[in-house]
Amino acid sequence: MGTEESSSTATAGVGRCTSLLSARTAERYAQVVHEVVDDLAERFRTVSSPSSGAARHELRERVDAVDLDGDGVGERAALAEAGDLYARHAVWFHLPAYAAHLNCPVAVPAVAAESMLAAINTSVDTYDQSAVATLMERRLIAWTGERIGFADADGVFTSGGTQSNLQALFLAREAALRGDRSARGERMARLRVLTTAASHFSVARSALLLGLPDDAVVSVGTDADGRMAPSALASALRETTDAGDVVMAVVVTAGTTDRGVIDPIAPAADLCDAAGVWLHVDAAYGGGLLVSPTRRGLLDGIERARSVTVDFHKTFFQPVSSSALVVRDPQDLLATAWHADYLNPEVEAAEDDAEPNQVDRSLQTTRRFDALKLWTTLRAIGPDRLGAMVDAVCDLAARVREAMDDDPELRPVGATDLSTVLFRYQPDGVDDATADRLVPLVRRILFQSGRAMVARTVIDGVPCLKLTLLNPDATVDDIAEVLELVRSAAHGLLAGDELTTRDTPPCRDVHPRLRRTSELDATAEGAGR
Repeated sequence: MGTEESSSTATAGVGRCTSLLSARTAERYAQVVHEVVDDLAERFRTVSSPSSGAARHELRERVDAVDLDGDGVGERAALAEAGDLYARHAVWFHLPAYAAHLNCPVAVPAVAAESMLAAINTSVDTYDQSAVATLMERRLIAWTGERIGFADADGVFTSGGTQSNLQALFLAREAALRGDRSARGERMARLRVLTTAASHFSVARSALLLGLPDDAVVSVGTDADGRMAPSALASALRETTDAGDVVMAVVVTAGTTDRGVIDPIAPAADLCDAAGVWLHVDAAYGGGLLVSPTRRGLLDGIERARSVTVDFHKTFFQPVSSSALVVRDPQDLLATAWHADYLNPEVEAAEDDAEPNQVDRSLQTTRRFDALKLWTTLRAIGPDRLGAMVDAVCDLAARVREAMDDDPELRPVGATDLSTVLFRYQPDGVDDATADRLVPLVRRILFQSGRAMVARTVIDGVPCLKLTLLNPDATVDDIAEVLELVRSAAHGLLAGDELTTRDTPPCRDVHPRLRRTSELDATAEGAGR
């Protein structure tokens, strides 16, 4: 192996390349990949903390020490180095102590499918590069559309909710501008997007990228729990029209990032239908409810949307990236098409038996066959089991939230429809200002310790800690351990003078349980572990 690897990194262009995957290297490919899989399997068996807890300056020094311009070290050495640098210091989402962002543990068949699609390296932009892969993706788009309630859906897989939302608003913009193009710039200046302040940031950024004016995104009022208020939407629609502007789209969110609440879709659909306005449902987070046996009703009305975003790499437990934009009317996707003679000639696209080139549907050209992961997961475990997993994380959030109602130190904030729990550490005697300052410090201490990860956000001007629960295997006891670390960090902060400064104190000065993982590992190694 060593001689063969050395020869593959020698002078380029001499002989046949032995670094590429082919018939000649198939056996070595199997050996190398098996070694990586075995190493990762052992890490999954033994890792006990969401991260190593290594400090940023330590990681930067290790990264900068790698000579990317040097001679190749061979496949095994390079992959072992990657394991020691990346895998050892990665953030592990499968552990119950990871409860920060919308990152899920992933289904085993999806990971295996990831290996398959990476090795074959299909691009699903044109049919002659993908063949059956295009047909499988088309079938999954149709399946998702059926789950939504669309009679004749179309759409495309994307890199994530941000791209799906961008394409949806692009289609909405083109629909609003359809007709006379002579005054396109003037008409664009009048376009408006109505959504709540809790919608994903990609809505506002998409408006910027689409060339809409700075005030194009109009904030719609919400109820006490952050859901769009239908009365406020009705007012916003009327006021926008009265001002001489045009509502390009209404974006409702089926699962806000912070609270995990679902805007009332059916009332919004009533108002959009009456006004003739494009309704987009951003179900990046809540899309998993499409297969839920108990909570599907929370998405009632989604079948009346013009477009829907679903992120399979959230509540369908897929590896990133795996998202889709699905539209009710296939004609709406025509605005995306752009023809090139070397790729998808327009003259061929007009033929009765034209090849289904999906670049006509996508903002991307080269695009991975990410649909394979969802395909294998559905075939392996079925949508009903996936739906039960979605219910499990929502049930867990409800139980954790309920337990906080009687907690003397942890104060829950608001409600959720999905798997998010917002809270503050604020026992009696701790004023609001002190509790505010605790939030970022506690989060950072847990992060630096490597022992657990929670997120933080601001709700109605109030800083909050956040649990985002996407692990169906996690239990109430698992989350109780995370919350105990929150208490330990807060106790340590309150016991000293740390709150007089914005600098975070070293974790080892806060509580022994929160010492950095690397420090604990070093202690154990010194004891002859």
